[in-house]
Amino acid sequence: MIVRFVGMLALVWCLGFAAFMLLLPRPMERAQTTDAIVVPTGGAGRIDRGIALIQAHQAKRMLVTGVAPGVRPIDLAQTYKVPAALFDCCIDLGGEAVDTRSNAEETAAWVEAHGYRTVRLVTSDWHVPRARMELSAALGPGVVVFGDGVPSTPRLATLVNEYNKLLLRGVALWTGVGT
Repeated sequence: MIVRFVGMLALVWCLGFAAFMLLLPRPMERAQTTDAIVVPTGGAGRIDRGIALIQAHQAKRMLVTGVAPGVRPIDLAQTYKVPAALFDCCIDLGGEAVDTRSNAEETAAWVEAHGYRTVRLVTSDWHVPRARMELSAALGPGVVVFGDGVPSTPRLATLVNEYNKLLLRGVALWTGVGT
């Protein structure tokens, strides 16, 4: 009986993992504008995509969350070869977050301060499901979060780790444990 249960649990996990891998979010259509763009640091191409979207007027403002201490807007402007004025008008840096959960908390405070109702979350394709879940939980039902996956080539271990985090955090949010 226990062996069947464990076998069934393993089968469900494998099928879920296969679906997770096959359904990695892609970049959103450019025509979909939002009030804001949020880019958690930590993956290649995320900030590049966010800057391209803000330059294309796909949102009013962008938050880069989880920026290392001491990083200034001018530093990022030089790194990404964009005018510093773009940061002055349209891009904010958040330095309080250290992980996905605190990215969501930092973003929620920023979204509330600006009164935004739609947010485009730009992050690595494999990170979108969990980051979107965390952000939606932090923002509540009054704000719509769209996932915008930056294509990547993660290792299998990264995908397994992220899928397990997604499952565990989903259970924690569902049960109210650790929220």
